[in-house]
Amino acid sequence: MTDGDVAAFTHLGSSVRSALSERGFSTPTAPQRLAIPPLAAGEHTLVIAPTGSGKTETAMLPVFDGLVEDRPDGFGALYITPLRALNRDMRDRLEWWGETLDLEVDVRHGDTTQYRRRQQAEDPPDVLVTTPETLQAMLTGERLREGLEDVRHVVVDEVHELAASKRGAQLAVGLERLQELSDPFQRIGLSATVGEPEAVGQFLTGGRPCTVREIDVGSRIDVEVCRPTVTDEDERLAGALATDATTASHVRCIRDIVDAHESTLIFVNTRQTAEALGSRFTRLELPIGVHHGSLSKAARIEVEDRFKAGELDALLCTSSMELGIDVGRIDHVIQYQSPRQVSRLLQRIGRAGHRRDEISRGTIVTTRPDDTLEALAIARRAKAGEVEPAGIHEGSLDVVANQIPGIVQSTGSRHVDTVIDLLRRAYPFRDLEESVFRGVLGELHRNRIVWFDEGGDRVETAGSTWQYVYANLSMIPDEATYEVHDIASGGQIGTLDERFVTTFAQPGAVFIQRGEMWRIVEIDEDETRVKVTPIEDPAGEVPSWTGQEIPVPQPVAEEVGAIRAIVGSQLDTGDDVTSVSQDLGERYPGEHRALERACRHLGDQREGDAPMPTADRVVLERQGRTVVLNACFGHRTNETLGRVLSALLGQQSGSSVGLDTDPYRIELEVPTSVSTSDICEKLTKTDPAHVEPILELGLKGSDTLAYRLAQISAKFGALKRWQGSGRLSNERLLAALKDTPMYAESVRSVFHEDLDVEAASAVFAGIQSGEIALETVRGRTAIGSAGRSGGKELLAPENADASVIETVKERLHDDRVTLLCTHCLDWLSRTKVKRVADQPACPECGSTRIAALSPWADEVVQAVQAAEKDDEQIEQTQRAVRNAGLVQSHGKRAVIAMSARGVGPHNAAQIINRLREDEQEFYRDILEKERQYARTKSFWD
Repeated sequence: MTDGDVAAFTHLGSSVRSALSERGFSTPTAPQRLAIPPLAAGEHTLVIAPTGSGKTETAMLPVFDGLVEDRPDGFGALYITPLRALNRDMRDRLEWWGETLDLEVDVRHGDTTQYRRRQQAEDPPDVLVTTPETLQAMLTGERLREGLEDVRHVVVDEVHELAASKRGAQLAVGLERLQELSDPFQRIGLSATVGEPEAVGQFLTGGRPCTVREIDVGSRIDVEVCRPTVTDEDERLAGALATDATTASHVRCIRDIVDAHESTLIFVNTRQTAEALGSRFTRLELPIGVHHGSLSKAARIEVEDRFKAGELDALLCTSSMELGIDVGRIDHVIQYQSPRQVSRLLQRIGRAGHRRDEISRGTIVTTRPDDTLEALAIARRAKAGEVEPAGIHEGSLDVVANQIPGIVQSTGSRHVDTVIDLLRRAYPFRDLEESVFRGVLGELHRNRIVWFDEGGDRVETAGSTWQYVYANLSMIPDEATYEVHDIASGGQIGTLDERFVTTFAQPGAVFIQRGEMWRIVEIDEDETRVKVTPIEDPAGEVPSWTGQEIPVPQPVAEEVGAIRAIVGSQLDTGDDVTSVSQDLGERYPGEHRALERACRHLGDQREGDAPMPTADRVVLERQGRTVVLNACFGHRTNETLGRVLSALLGQQSGSSVGLDTDPYRIELEVPTSVSTSDICEKLTKTDPAHVEPILELGLKGSDTLAYRLAQISAKFGALKRWQGSGRLSNERLLAALKDTPMYAESVRSVFHEDLDVEAASAVFAGIQSGEIALETVRGRTAIGSAGRSGGKELLAPENADASVIETVKERLHDDRVTLLCTHCLDWLSRTKVKRVADQPACPECGSTRIAALSPWADEVVQAVQAAEKDDEQIEQTQRAVRNAGLVQSHGKRAVIAMSARGVGPHNAAQIINRLREDEQEFYRDILEKERQYARTKSFWD
């Protein structure tokens, strides 16, 4: 043992050192060696180390030591965790120390019984494990506030998760409210690896001095990127899995890695993927459990305990397992598909091998060329410690609105200056302007949440204050979820998002949850329950979970562009793929076959003489109405660029513009009237300073803004949800709340969470200065065609005027259509809509039962003409017959309506049955159906 090892524990008193010996801790862990000295000295400290590396004990040993030396009368320490599951886990881990040191450790959260809450108020435990939301409730209770006056230590676990959210902004104010109650207390933050740790430290302490103690995680990980190739075994396995050979190769690769280790965590990026992969492992009867946030608490605890006991070889999990839930020792971590961010890779891989200060080992299993290059870039950046900043959520006005009622409910009438000073002491609100603050106060006063005389200087409670406070303890948006219950056992399996239930779910529908297939038997709207029965059918739908795709940061996407540039130039000089991939392998930790396949894909781009999209070259390609701008700028920048382009092109053409983005592409579906030069002109002539106002104009009237506004206005008391008032329509909501602080905060939230105006403006400026090259190519390229659709959003101008309607009419009349006689089945014609007769008829048999189909509907035509039909062809034929019936009844009007995007026979019939005499209203109805299709397409496509 070195002097440094000994020195860490010498900072602790005799009682804690005796407990350490009894527990078998003879040598401090790396975080303990670094952090115990400043913690024992009472310094505010941020401890950064891999999840599961002993951060909890590092923080709590000095806290226990302080409590033993000077017993508190009230709550001596608060341990705040972002997840209830961590509450349970922390109590289990801390109870032994409490019993040994004669300190009481207890838990309090939303499910704690009233009896236990009263006990805690009357006789506070020495250490209370709780959540940010429960702290909010405690700050309003008279007896609890007395107990909180004795707090000397506050530990915030997973502080990096909270810093980037409105929950964290709310907690930051909560800590300052706690500071008003008690003597100055020590603040301790525990965090997985994060960029800009100093900023997270300032968030934790409210700008007070903070000591940062960080473990260099990058030097302690060993990660390899691999991409499975299809083998003969995979061809055989595909049949057993009811899938294709490529997916079978992924399952087989993961299975083999799990078999080679004792205990493995398999991380995936979405719950859909967890369920889909889990169902494959279930079919192979492999001992691999599924763990994610939409499973019931009982189901999660069951798989955690089985994994810890060695009954399961692996856990298939999502980001919730990044946090410190104890599932025993892990010797390997698999990341399925790119982890998207450096911080996530470090948090996930860091869960392996930490118990003996070992190297953490992991494998990233990739599925596509982009995926492989992205994983390589992230793995290199992780080793180098190039981690993304936390992105602290600053200045959110709905948090200000949420905290003002809590402050006056807790302390009574307050001078306005003392309230704003309190808020400014919280780091996210250090720059809060008084005029903005008073605007929020005025809104709360109008909604009768607090009383505030705009001419005076005091803010007081109102009749609705206490109702508001207890209905709005959380900044997590209220979204209904449905419990899923097995009708046979009566047990709860998990939950489903309300949007999935309302959009997809109906009796007989099949979906996957907990890695198993279920059929819906009944939906109980009153109880918000879905009753299901298990089935063996592999062909089901994966639940549409709430949650966005993890965004790829711009630096990662730009490094992918840099890799493309290097590989492309080497291939251009005549190097073969093998030597180029070997060279790449010297700089990036990839398995040689994965590297070779990625290089070969880039070679396909160069073989077609197409320019290589890189970090400083964007390539615009076009085929028909599909335009792809290959741009290596990451999710948020590309989303911002795409929205600006679609808004400008939509305004120019008066037509809907399809938009789909990923970190490396912006895909647009444009009307034929939009030329490639039009798009280039938008890129080269749009003033970078106009990006933000263009986006604001595009947001007006959008469902995205209305959805955010509904959530935020509830925090201002404008919707008073606790009174059960009905919901406003989006249009009325947006109109009613325009020019309010709520509207401004909604726009700010969309910009902060979804877009990057500054980065997009820099791209426009770079293209216009020549720092970023813009090249065009005709037809599709290998890279441009390799994107993965994330759900297409059609952006159409709202409240279209006469010129827009005329443009819509021209677009529809210029569209091509396939006409097929469903009577004789012999006649087929491909033509433009404008050339279709008012009442189409077959020239062969004279029938008017003519189906008007998409110009690419070859499958449907073949199905209708087939002599012997399978089930799918029968269904396609029935749809074509319904289509033909509509054309027979309504002639060309039906052809026009069904030519619109997303408008089939059902929607076309609704449009026609309105019997619009005004032709403009007919096309306006079509445009509205196109917008409806844009809003719902991601759920059913």
